[in-house]
Amino acid sequence: MAGRNLAGFEASSFSDMFFGFLDDGEGLSAAGFGSSFESQESETTAFDENDEENENGVSVEESRIFWETQMQILQTTIYKTNSLESKIRNATKEAIKEIQENGGACGCGRSVLAMSGCRSCLMREVSDHLRNAGYDSAVCMTKWRSSKHIPSGEHAFLDVVHNSNKGKVRFIIELNLRAEFEMARASDDYNHLVRQLPEIFVGKVEKLHTIIKMLCGGAKKCMKEKKMHLGPWRKQRYMQAKWLSACERTMTMPLLSVGHSSGRLSKPRASMLTVDLLEKLPNWTTVEVV
Repeated sequence: MAGRNLAGFEASSFSDMFFGFLDDGEGLSAAGFGSSFESQESETTAFDENDEENENGVSVEESRIFWETQMQILQTTIYKTNSLESKIRNATKEAIKEIQENGGACGCGRSVLAMSGCRSCLMREVSDHLRNAGYDSAVCMTKWRSSKHIPSGEHAFLDVVHNSNKGKVRFIIELNLRAEFEMARASDDYNHLVRQLPEIFVGKVEKLHTIIKMLCGGAKKCMKEKKMHLGPWRKQRYMQAKWLSACERTMTMPLLSVGHSSGRLSKPRASMLTVDLLEKLPNWTTVEVV
């Protein structure tokens, strides 16, 4: 398998993205897909600049309308789905169930069921199950440098790339999305918003971007109402970096045709695909497995 360079997603305004998402389009107008994080700089910067706005004079009615609006948009976004997304979600849940039934043992000797202790092994196991079912799945790793807006960091998650008549469509898989947005000392309104999130998220990049915007807007509002500082790792720019910045895709087994199941996973083979990082990290090379 050879490394593939995935071009960036086209950025869009929130309104265009939200109502475009309701049309449930499958393809992308861009010549490929990948990172949309850099292309959303202006939108996110405007969002962050509002952090310094006046915190006084917010009425109870204004607060109620805000939280109701966030909830309505979030629920509409989460519940809107299509058949392919549902199939990938069901396959992901079935993979986790099978891992649980098999005892959750993994190569590192720890239990993959302890997500905090062996999350990387769990992701590899789930990705292998999805590939065994015929989906082009991989473990994705994003890394970003610190800036004046956010600290540096890294994040791992799964994805599935689907070839449609309109081009490649990428589905993000986050095995514990709810935990990514939980905050200590959060308000009841914000906690209620977080509880709407599925623990296992499967959806296109546009869908995840809308969710990030709704939750980060809620986090900002929550901290403002409690007159507390919002940490930079809770802001929209940082949360976008986790899933929407350039990533490195790693696959440990060959792809089988959709619907095929051998009943036994092939022995893993090391493979690394460098995605959209060659320009930013020229010292990194693409590795081909033959």
